[in-house]
Amino acid sequence: MERRAEAPPPPQGLDFTVENVEKALHQLYYDPNIENKNLAQKWLMQAQVSPQAWHFSWLLLNMDKVPEIQYFGASALHIKISRYWNDIPADQYETLKSQLFTHITRFASGSKIVLTRLCVALASLALSMMPEAWPCAVADMVRMFQAEDSNVDGRARCLALLELLTVLPEEFQTSRLPQYRKGQVRSVLAQECGSVFPLLEQLLQQQDSPGFIKQKVLKCFSSWVQLEIPLMDCENLIQAAFTSLQDPELFDTAVEAVVNAISQPDAQRYVNTLLKLIPPVLGLQEQLRQAVQSGDMETSHGICRIAVALGENHSRALLDQVEHWQSFLALVNMIMFCTGIPGHYPVNETTSSLTLTFWYTLQDDILSFEPDKQAVYQQVYRPVYFQLVDVLLHKAQFPSDEEYGFWSSDEKEQFRIYRVDISDTLMYVYEMLGAELLSSLYDKLGRLLTNTEQPSTWQHTEALLYGFQSIAETIDVNYSDVVPGLIGLIPRISISNVQLADTVMFTIGALSEWLADHPVMINNVLPLVLQALGNPELSISSVSTLKKICRECKYDLPPYAANIVAVSQEVLMKQIHKTSQCMWLMQALGFLLSALQVEEILKNLHSLITPYIQQLEKLADETPNPSNKLAIIHILGLLSNLFTTLDISHHDDDHESTEVKKPPVQQGPNPVVVVLQQVFQLIQKVLSKWLNDAQVVESVCAIFEKSVKTLLDDFAPMVPQLCEMLGQMYSTIPQASAIDLTRQLVHIFAHEPAHFPPIKALFLLVTSVTLTLFQQGPRDHPDIVDSFMQLLAQALKRKPDLFLCSNLDVKAVFQCGVLSLKFPEAPTVKASCGFFVSIVASCSPKGMGCSLLRDGRAGVGPWVGQGCCNVELSNLGSVLQTELLPRCGEIAPVGQVVHENGKVLLQAVLEGVGGQASRSLMDHFAEILFALNKHCFSYLSIWIKEAMQQDGFPSARVSPEQKETFSQQILSRERVNKRRVKEMVKEFTLLCRGLHGTEYTADY
Repeated sequence: MERRAEAPPPPQGLDFTVENVEKALHQLYYDPNIENKNLAQKWLMQAQVSPQAWHFSWLLLNMDKVPEIQYFGASALHIKISRYWNDIPADQYETLKSQLFTHITRFASGSKIVLTRLCVALASLALSMMPEAWPCAVADMVRMFQAEDSNVDGRARCLALLELLTVLPEEFQTSRLPQYRKGQVRSVLAQECGSVFPLLEQLLQQQDSPGFIKQKVLKCFSSWVQLEIPLMDCENLIQAAFTSLQDPELFDTAVEAVVNAISQPDAQRYVNTLLKLIPPVLGLQEQLRQAVQSGDMETSHGICRIAVALGENHSRALLDQVEHWQSFLALVNMIMFCTGIPGHYPVNETTSSLTLTFWYTLQDDILSFEPDKQAVYQQVYRPVYFQLVDVLLHKAQFPSDEEYGFWSSDEKEQFRIYRVDISDTLMYVYEMLGAELLSSLYDKLGRLLTNTEQPSTWQHTEALLYGFQSIAETIDVNYSDVVPGLIGLIPRISISNVQLADTVMFTIGALSEWLADHPVMINNVLPLVLQALGNPELSISSVSTLKKICRECKYDLPPYAANIVAVSQEVLMKQIHKTSQCMWLMQALGFLLSALQVEEILKNLHSLITPYIQQLEKLADETPNPSNKLAIIHILGLLSNLFTTLDISHHDDDHESTEVKKPPVQQGPNPVVVVLQQVFQLIQKVLSKWLNDAQVVESVCAIFEKSVKTLLDDFAPMVPQLCEMLGQMYSTIPQASAIDLTRQLVHIFAHEPAHFPPIKALFLLVTSVTLTLFQQGPRDHPDIVDSFMQLLAQALKRKPDLFLCSNLDVKAVFQCGVLSLKFPEAPTVKASCGFFVSIVASCSPKGMGCSLLRDGRAGVGPWVGQGCCNVELSNLGSVLQTELLPRCGEIAPVGQVVHENGKVLLQAVLEGVGGQASRSLMDHFAEILFALNKHCFSYLSIWIKEAMQQDGFPSARVSPEQKETFSQQILSRERVNKRRVKEMVKEFTLLCRGLHGTEYTADY
């Protein structure tokens, strides 16, 4: 497009004419102002779907226009045909078809991008017309372009036809045809391949066909085979594609065609054709070897793709052909060559990773046979899989230190991921090879470490250990007879390299469960781990391994505890590890100390945390600044992680078997509580200076929250003073972390009479402060609102009595919940929905007795036989006496608020369903409707009728009939089926949003 002297004015508000479209396109391409570009783009998108597009699109295709304008015209035609097909009168079909053919012929020698868009438009037209309105569409296309036309070069017509035939299946794959039409059209297209494939074969076989024509032919074939054309109908073209692999110009396109043809799911039905494909695939081996020798990664990659596509997609079908077992085994060996292709991934080769999934598939297919047949295949393929293990371990080896030093960080990361994939494969292969695999690895490692005549490289040793680690991480090796020998070999490994040391650490960590069953062997490896702790390069591996050992073997570690604590304390004070590893190390020490006597725990705790307490005291006296903030958060984090795992009551072991070596629960104060009581005033001092910093407050709350979760009832002595501190914190500056800790206290201690008073006082204070926050405007505090809703729901579940306090404004709490339903943040809305499900459930029959008796008026009527009181009138008196009266004082205030304000709640729910809330939240809104149905059915039937009578509510897109249908569905007998209620809500929200029946929501 030629640049003009000055840009035209923005087209906003102008008619959709040719002139205005051209001005808008000029503005889109050349206006330097990004806002003007955006305005132009928005206007052009509106123009494309306007009725005027049928007129201006053809004019934009005039040959005197520049390609950008012509392209827009062709795109507009495609959009109108593909998206607004029903707007086109049937008597216009032929005219439209004729115009498109004419323009495609005209552009055959013109702009390629315009030609492609016109072909896509004609393809969309054909798909919409076939089979009724255009029964032989493809044959007509071929015949039309084969007809002699003196005005258009024959080669150009051929390319245009090939372009049209190529985009036709592609357009089908992305078309918006209804599902029933897709199946119908797919069947018609599969039959029409008889008009296409002979033409493609002819063009490939002609000696004078230029390379670019053959390339176009192969692309066209590749497009058509994805329509699930029977493989036997593709034989000739597949063979021609194999021949094309010898032509470097056609190689990539031919690979794509062969792979697409072989990979069709339906291809496995044509076993004879698949068997015919094995020889040509095997015939590529020489070309593959030459490519590997010459470093031609593209060629080796392509040939590997073909071999893997045949083997991976059809291994079961080919295994079933017992008489052809040797040819399939040859294919397997070819794939093995690809797996072991020389060089280091991803620097020297990128092929071997393609093959890994094949080995999974082959193993699954072999193991799926009946026992007799499986035994025969195991005899053939077990040696292959042992060879595979050797190949994979060789590929997993690190390059030399010098070479590895030149690798980029991205290459190192790709290699790490590649090794993880190899690890997963080895773990999977263990299922076929079993204990014999471990024995093989152990024998090789033993020979490697004991052979003094031929010293091995560290890479070889590391790879064998990596194999062990891969299996031991996921497979139970407790009964393996080679693990003791491996534990004995590990100290003999000469560790002179970080990568080898890392693998040694991870291998020990993978064997931690075995060490728990064989504690006598702990001393063989623990010194290595403690030594590695002092090396910052081994930070992740050494700390994670120590954590695993302390977790799994804690009851056997008391003899080593002093040494472990001393070494850990030393590395912590030297600050050689990153923050996350320091936290892991504290967790490890928590596990370790849990198995000691209380006196020993307190002694170790004193030496371990005293330096940090002293540092924290110093920091508490300093003026707040970013530097000491980080130090405070770090120290608080260390304490939290220590208390997360320090559990002398061994709650974490309760789910384990009775064989766990649990010592008796010790009497007396819990060490964690003792420490917390000692540092409580210091923590309060820190808070006094940092109360307005959310991160510090969160770190303080984390100490107590993790301690509560770990200690459970043992935390009881701390409850009163913690409640008081939380109340002071939240009164001064409300923070979500304080509410979360309050929720934990409610969950664990609210049901205990001794702790109910402080919990109640804290709950009322948090509620009062939060209600004040709502009055001031809660929009800037979605995290607080989220946590508050969760607290309310927890209180209703664990201790409904909290809602019966005279100074709790239940109605205000309810209204805050309704407001929270309208927040844009999904977590806040979910929490609010959870609160309402709980509060509605609280007004079930048990709370209705008193109000019914107290009212003593006609209001009883609606409840009879309904969800709020599922009893007949004749039985009402006895039910009130036996079921309702004893608990009538428990939840009546909550029930009264729900019944008086439930309509407002329903309005908010329906607004969300109507389009105000994200569709991902519809299940949560459905939960509220389900709860209202279950517990307040009579009221709901009145509320929903009144709400739906409002014009345009909950959406202007739904008709009165659709609203009535939804109301009847919600109140029907299916209301007791939660899954159906969710489906009703999803269906209705699509109607409200104008999305019902669109492809956009097909999977919703």
